[in-house]
Amino acid sequence: MNQKGGVGKTTLAVHTAAALAGRGLKVLLIDADPQHSAVDWTAARDGSDLPSLFTTVAMPAATIHKEIDRLAEPYDAVVIDGPPRVTDLARSAIMASDLVLIPVQPSPYDVWASAEVVELVRGAAIYKPALRYAFTINRKVVNTSIGRDVTEALAEFKDVPVLPVSIGQRVAFAESAGGGRTVMETAPGSSAAKEVAALIDAIEEFMK
Repeated sequence: MNQKGGVGKTTLAVHTAAALAGRGLKVLLIDADPQHSAVDWTAARDGSDLPSLFTTVAMPAATIHKEIDRLAEPYDAVVIDGPPRVTDLARSAIMASDLVLIPVQPSPYDVWASAEVVELVRGAAIYKPALRYAFTINRKVVNTSIGRDVTEALAEFKDVPVLPVSIGQRVAFAESAGGGRTVMETAPGSSAAKEVAALIDAIEEFMK
């Protein structure tokens, strides 16, 4: 979830869902973005006759929190690709979740744009005390100090931890998306694939 465009929400959602499926879980991906990017990715995969990794459903409606128990019942894990703006739809997606990840690119603009999402999540946590939330740095430019700088900038949100894994700005992610694939398929063993695996490990550790 992040209201700022271009932070890589769908890429992270798809790869998180695929990585969880790769660990033997039955996964549902809910596309709550009216732009349907995750659904488009799935359609591209289906058109390539590739085996399905997980189930994808489009649900850009502010009723996700009311329907999540029914939707999630057959699955081991549910990933929600959140909408791009702070709306009732965003609130519904948050209230349906156990964990909200806020992807942030290493730029001051992303840090500033995160404030509204953080306030929204904090408000939801009043009604759902078990809700967990954290930043994840995405599209970090490799071999620069920018990632460190954004971590320091995010420290102003004292109650929102930063996951200890950053996802790099890598061509492999863009190359895999066109055919409805993931970097685990197109570039197994690559830095991109290893970062996704490390992110899942970090999520699992965070949720203990």
